[in-house]
Amino acid sequence: MTDSMKITDWMTIHEADCAPPPGHRLDDLVAELARALGDPDPEVRDGYPYAVLATWIERGVIDRGRRLALGDLMAERFTHPRTEARTFAALVLEMIVREGDLRPAWVEAFAAWYRSETDLRGHDAALGWLHAVAHGADLLAAFGLRPEVDPGPLLALAAERLLTPTDHLFGQREDDRLGKALALVLTRPDLSPERSTAWLEPVGTALAGRAPGPMPAWASNAVRTLRALYLAADLGVSAKRDGNRAPLAHGEAVKARLAEVLDLVFPYS
Repeated sequence: MTDSMKITDWMTIHEADCAPPPGHRLDDLVAELARALGDPDPEVRDGYPYAVLATWIERGVIDRGRRLALGDLMAERFTHPRTEARTFAALVLEMIVREGDLRPAWVEAFAAWYRSETDLRGHDAALGWLHAVAHGADLLAAFGLRPEVDPGPLLALAAERLLTPTDHLFGQREDDRLGKALALVLTRPDLSPERSTAWLEPVGTALAGRAPGPMPAWASNAVRTLRALYLAADLGVSAKRDGNRAPLAHGEAVKARLAEVLDLVFPYS
């Protein structure tokens, strides 16, 4: 880089309506933003650099070639040793996919990370927001809305994420985010009623086979996610904050199967 960009510089850029600053190469600025979005300092990672990057992607300041390169970097970052670097890679990649860019390798890298991530903390006092499940859910939805991506494996991946043993109880609305992501994928018109509900089979089997006694964290997380999905299936779901909700492709079939699965843990069955 020509000179090191500090957090105060990004604040100034943001306050100038995110206009690219003169005297800096765009490649250098994008590289700095990429580093910032994996920084252990939450004020850097989740502060002005995040807002500037989102704006530049949305406005096309970062062109397709640079977005593809940035997406490749984020896909590689899913194997990073630090949790916050992995989880914010999902957040950046979601911006890129939502803009219209996609590589099959990104889906594969994401799936390998999402099913195996063990640090499910929503927030950490020192590191700030981590949100692996929530950020991953947002990216899962972005992939799932792309017609080039088969929705079936993504639905199965969400089920796998829910059924992975964990002692972590969702506490930062991860269940809502994953429920919404599932609902968005289930708006796909190319899904049949059978494919819209098949992913629920292992969830029902696991809930039916749980041991007596206190409900384990994974089961509670799964049940609350399915309840969030039921609400979205009933009301419709929106990918934007414009109040317009789209119906699920086979909402009644999804609700009927969800009711059967949730009945397995309903206390008065």
